[in-house]
Amino acid sequence: MNERGRVLVVDDEPNILKTVKIGLETIGLHVEIFLNPADALEAVENGKYDIAFLDLMMQPIDGIQMVKAIGEKSPSTTCVIITAHGSIDSAVAAIKSGAFDFLQKPFDLQELQIFADKVLSHHKLQDEVRQLRTQLSSGQAQVTILTRDSVMRQQLDLAREVANSMLTILIEGESGTGKELFAQYIHLQSGRKDKPFIKVNCAALAENLLESELFGHVKGAYTGAIKDREGRFELADGGTIFLDEIADISPSAQVKLLRFLQHREFERVGENVTRKVDVRVVAATNKKLADSLKGGSFREDIYYRINAVRIILPPLRERPEDILLLIHHFLKKFSPQVDIDVDTEALQILTSHSWPGNVRELENVMERAVLLAKQKVISVSHLPPELRNPNEFKAGLLSLEAVERYHIVRVLKATGDFEEAARLLNIDPATLWRKRKKYGI
Repeated sequence: MNERGRVLVVDDEPNILKTVKIGLETIGLHVEIFLNPADALEAVENGKYDIAFLDLMMQPIDGIQMVKAIGEKSPSTTCVIITAHGSIDSAVAAIKSGAFDFLQKPFDLQELQIFADKVLSHHKLQDEVRQLRTQLSSGQAQVTILTRDSVMRQQLDLAREVANSMLTILIEGESGTGKELFAQYIHLQSGRKDKPFIKVNCAALAENLLESELFGHVKGAYTGAIKDREGRFELADGGTIFLDEIADISPSAQVKLLRFLQHREFERVGENVTRKVDVRVVAATNKKLADSLKGGSFREDIYYRINAVRIILPPLRERPEDILLLIHHFLKKFSPQVDIDVDTEALQILTSHSWPGNVRELENVMERAVLLAKQKVISVSHLPPELRNPNEFKAGLLSLEAVERYHIVRVLKATGDFEEAARLLNIDPATLWRKRKKYGI
């Protein structure tokens, strides 16, 4: 399993450490546990952690002191406090000292996992903002879209023409065709390029968290909301917000989104104060929204609001002249110092494959092949089984990963609905989103 993030856990109760470790590793996080706060601080100095779970009442260094110390040693680490019932005032004090939130004992595994997903989502958002600011300050923010295809070039021209307008843009295309790249390109071609570009994957956020993530919340809006929090629309003020997989947005969030698209105003969850921000909206979907309209899962009035400009990205199988161009691009990307070639037979397979996962799938295949090509030449043996042996793949003689990828693709195509696909696969939507990313679907 690919790691979703690195987590540090410090608590003087071994049972708590064991519970947290099991719960977080189950959802794909790398977890390191410490009974001694001093040992944990030494680990922070020697390694990078995304999240730190810190017990409030510890000796000789308590949770508040740990938050301050980690803030100095590793400012990008998101700290959360573990606290017992009756210590809420102290937990609030810890938040004032720099902690993001607190988790109250006792808790069960599901509660811990939901909490951790929320914290990780916040951490990644803050990390994206930091990276963007660094890129902008150093003048490094740029997007290159490689294509020889005439349809793709027409779409690029359209994107460039509308970049400076306030028109809402809808980008349609299969998974892996470059929708996010196009959204970034539009942002950087606009007068907003020095302002934030905030990404939201609507399918990756739980329905009960989506409204809060988009519009923010105030203290007391729901259990666990212990302080006011800006939503992503506020974080994007002056810039662009990219709403990926917009077809998966919940009905209640659709109502609030419609209001924003109409009046550029919204309210935080649990608040009656109307707020206004200057944000350009770019949305994307890998579904046919016309089908969602017919099924009643997507509002017609929102569709016409976000469809002011429509950019349609063709799948890679419909632009074969781009395949060779992208192969050479990924060779340089994954082996910048050493020239790697592709032998004739492997090149024939790569250029004739249908690429159901599009550019993302090709990128994953090339990264794997470059890693395996010890003799600086990529051969057929360096390609994944579904490319090497397409007949066996169809016959069912597959690796476990190939079976899983193939089945997920079939279910997604059969349902056409992300939530329904997750239900049929008997996994939560966040897990399905991670598997799609892993396999380039």
